[in-house]
Amino acid sequence: MAIEIERKFLVNSFDYQKQSECTYIHQGYICAEKERVVRVRIYGEKAFITIKNAAIGFSRDEFEYEIPINEAKQMLEVVCIQPTIEKYRYKFQYKGFIWEIDEFLGENEGLVIAEIELESENTSFEIPNFIADEVTNDTRYYNANLIKNPFRNW
Repeated sequence: MAIEIERKFLVNSFDYQKQSECTYIHQGYICAEKERVVRVRIYGEKAFITIKNAAIGFSRDEFEYEIPINEAKQMLEVVCIQPTIEKYRYKFQYKGFIWEIDEFLGENEGLVIAEIELESENTSFEIPNFIADEVTNDTRYYNANLIKNPFRNW
């Protein structure tokens, strides 16, 4: 088990794209409740099942296991709540941290969110110039909620 300590921000430019690697992600949720989520994700050429509990502050428990990609594809199609989430993820290194920037597709097209994972809730970090408002505590931006209320409906 790992503890996930994550902060989320909106993005105000695409400056990160020039210096980033990009990976296609397709993910869906078997369970998407306030208290817990169970996610299936295809990340490039690998697949994972992830279980998370409710966040307390910026932190929550995270259990993640690699699974066969053909089983993940089947789960995304027949087990997961629809619609699923598709996005491009960019990884951007800045001042000792890796920022993950997600450009959403489909029902959430137009939404771009940057995330940073931290070692503790008190870890200080510098914000790159493409970062705008923090949305860590705004549950609309949780991927598990974007399947229920997609960005295009806001």
